[in-house]
Amino acid sequence: MIIFPNAKINIGLNIVEKRADGFHNIETVFYPIKLSDILEINICDTDFEFTNTGLIIEKGVAKNNLCFRAYNLLKQNHSIKPVRIHLHKIIPSGAGLGGGSSDASFTLNLLNTLNELTLGQSEMIDYAGKLGSDCPFFIKNSPVYATGTGNIFEETELNLSSYYLVIVHPKIHVNTAKAYASCTPKKPDKSLKELIKTPIETWKNSIHNDFEESVFSLFPEIKRIKLELYNSGAIYASMSGSGSAVFGIFKNDIDLNNQYKNYFIWKEKL
Repeated sequence: MIIFPNAKINIGLNIVEKRADGFHNIETVFYPIKLSDILEINICDTDFEFTNTGLIIEKGVAKNNLCFRAYNLLKQNHSIKPVRIHLHKIIPSGAGLGGGSSDASFTLNLLNTLNELTLGQSEMIDYAGKLGSDCPFFIKNSPVYATGTGNIFEETELNLSSYYLVIVHPKIHVNTAKAYASCTPKKPDKSLKELIKTPIETWKNSIHNDFEESVFSLFPEIKRIKLELYNSGAIYASMSGSGSAVFGIFKNDIDLNNQYKNYFIWKEKL
């Protein structure tokens, strides 16, 4: 069976406080997009097998991959048949687009289906949370206002379907743990939950990503991309997650391929 684990963007990201367990409480809006990997999982008669093509992913054997970890996680509590997994990577890693998290959650969902486990969404979210902070979102995979570590959701009526999205990834890998270590948590003056309801034209001056300050200082090229997207007519532009991908939301279709020939660039109608 073939499925397409999609990416996400973060519209705003406030690092609210550091928790006793070492993680951070945040508030953000997760918004799913069409950019996706390709994941094929089939039940087989032999031992578990994992292969991959496309973009280079984490070095090492299969056990380092989130798809493998998702398989083993379910296997701890359920009767799981051996499977053959092939992942074709299109979503850049270390870009703040949630590619690896999406692969993991889609693996959980497909294993649930193939093995007829009949696990509900809340159970799947609990499993996904054990794999990574962004993973629970991809079980829901609809626009949400998220708090906690990114695992507590409230539905949002945000609809960007009349806009165009451009993502530029300069092929820089940002380490999420190091990005968090460089930030000072603080509670925002006004909750993102309210700011997201304001007209998109106002977001530029009110909705921010707390990772940008530290990441921009380390990688000025990422900051430059954000400024260029605004200069090209973006209504709103931001780094996604902990970076390094930057997205711009436009009223009209736009072609920036010639401007970013050496970068990964993605464009879609939201």
